[in-house]
Amino acid sequence: MTDISPSADPLFLREENLRRGIEMMFFAYRDFTGKPDEILSEIGLGRAHHRALYFIGRHPGINVSELLSILRITKQSLSRVLSQLIDQEFVEQQTGVQDRRLRLLHLTDKGKDLEQRLTDVQKQRFAAAFSDAGAEAVEGFRNVLLGMIADEDRARFDEDDPGTPEDPATPLGWNPRSANG
Repeated sequence: MTDISPSADPLFLREENLRRGIEMMFFAYRDFTGKPDEILSEIGLGRAHHRALYFIGRHPGINVSELLSILRITKQSLSRVLSQLIDQEFVEQQTGVQDRRLRLLHLTDKGKDLEQRLTDVQKQRFAAAFSDAGAEAVEGFRNVLLGMIADEDRARFDEDDPGTPEDPATPLGWNPRSANG
C-alpha cells in the first residue's frame, strides 16, 4: 500500500484530493452501471447477473471455479445467479471434455444479445471519456486502475499473455497464471 505520510505528501496525496477521488469513483461507478441496471431490472435481474454475463461473454468456456475467482462471491451466491441465468436461457453449461466434473459456461444467443446491449452502453461511456481525455490521460487512468487492483489479479491484465481464440482451454483475455484455484 502507498505511504500517505504527511512528510511525503505530493499534492495528489493530500486528504482532500484522496477524498475527492473516492467521491469521483463513486459517481463514475454509479453512472457507469446506471443504464445497465435499468435494463436488467426490466427482466428481473441485477448487477450480480451482469458481472457473470460479462465475464462468461469475455471468457467463453470459463468454468465455475474461475468465475468464482474473478467475482469473489460465495458459491451459494454464484449458484443462485447462474441458476437464474440458465433458467432464463441466457447461459448454458457444458461438461468438460477432458474433465467431466467441470461445468463450462457459455452465453446462449439470447445471453450474447443481452451482454452486448449492456456492454454497448458502457463502451459508449468509456469511448466518450477516453476521447475527451486523450491517450496520455487514458494511460494514466489505466495505471491508476491497475494500482487499485489486488496484486494477485493484476496478472489478468498482462499484455504479454492475452490468451488466444485458437486455444479453447485458454479463453481470450484469460491469463491462467492468475487463477486462484
